[in-house]
Amino acid sequence: MVAALAGLDQISKAFFADWIPLYGVVEVTPFFNLVHTLNEGAAFSFLADAGGWQRLFLIVVSVAVIVPVTLVSLAASTSPMERKLGALVVAGGLGNLVDRVQTGAVVDFLDFHVQGWHWPGFNLADVFIVCAAMVWVILAWRPATRLRDHAPVSPVSGDRS
Repeated sequence: MVAALAGLDQISKAFFADWIPLYGVVEVTPFFNLVHTLNEGAAFSFLADAGGWQRLFLIVVSVAVIVPVTLVSLAASTSPMERKLGALVVAGGLGNLVDRVQTGAVVDFLDFHVQGWHWPGFNLADVFIVCAAMVWVILAWRPATRLRDHAPVSPVSGDRS
C-alpha cells in the first residue's frame, strides 16, 4: 500500500510538472485550480524563505517521522486501522521526501481559493498525511476500545487481536 500511494504521488507530481509550466495555472472551477509550484519549506510554506538550510533539516525531520511511524505500524499490537493510517503517513512522507532529496523542493499542484484568497498549494502526499492525522484525531476522541473495533476477530477465541 505504501509503495502504491507513494508511487501515485510521484506520478501525479511528474504529470502536473510536465503539463503545467512552473508557476502556471489551469483554472478548473471558480474555486479550484491546477498549478505547478515548488515549496522549499514545510506545510503552508513554513521555512520556504529560510535560505537553504531547511532542506537538510526537513529531510531529517521526514526520516524522523517516517521511521518510527513505520515501526509502530508494523508492530503486532497495532490495529488494522492504525496500520492503514500509518501507511498513509509513511506514503505521504516518502513522496515529499523524494522531492526534497531530488530537487530541494516539493511539487505542489492543487490550489483551492475563495475571493482571491488561496489556500497554500498542496499535493497527494499532503492529502494522505492530513487525512490520516484527521482520522487519528477523531479516533483519539473516541473511547480507547473503539480503535480495537477495527481489529479482526479470532475465529478460535472470538477475541479481537
